[in-house]
Amino acid sequence: MTTTTIDLRGLKCPSPLVELNDAITRIETGQEFLAIANDRAFEPDVRAWCELTGHTLVAIDLTGDDIRARIRK
Repeated sequence: MTTTTIDLRGLKCPSPLVELNDAITRIETGQEFLAIANDRAFEPDVRAWCELTGHTLVAIDLTGDDIRARIRK
């Protein structure tokens, strides 16, 4: 299974979550995607978004300026 990557770098809150809501509709249930952002608000926002929407935050990694969130629909 290939993982879709969504590049959200350069976007500021709430745009990354708007993009996630759009992207999640294009993948099948059970599939994962990788969201990469560099807005520091993204980490707590993506955690709350997953909890509210019922998607699984598989992993979150802070690498340099990037926040990488692996999410399962």
